[in-house]
Amino acid sequence: MSSAVSIAISLAVSILMPIVIGIVAVCLLSLIPEPHRRRFNAVLVAGAGAAYLSGGGLGPAELALPAVMTYVAYRGLDSWAWIGAGWLLHTAWTSCTTSKAAPSCRSPSTPPSAAPCATP
Repeated sequence: MSSAVSIAISLAVSILMPIVIGIVAVCLLSLIPEPHRRRFNAVLVAGAGAAYLSGGGLGPAELALPAVMTYVAYRGLDSWAWIGAGWLLHTAWTSCTTSKAAPSCRSPSTPPSAAPCATP
């Protein structure tokens, strides 16, 4: 297989897979009844914030996001707006760590894209 084809496949996968994963996540989460779905999402937001405790290379700033995400997740127990804010924070922080420091969820052989990590 030529390198151009390999790059095209890699690019297609890096674009399509986050979309497919997002659609699957939405479908699975829609199976949870409403009062429990919001709380389950709040727990997911808290877990997304805790993922940065492993040390992505941004030093003490790595400790700030889990603290903020814990607060956002707590507020998200009663509000969808806070859950949305938590996912936006997660996406922004993942993009920052992928471009500035050691990415936490991609292999060294994949292109430096935050899309797979940023998908809730």
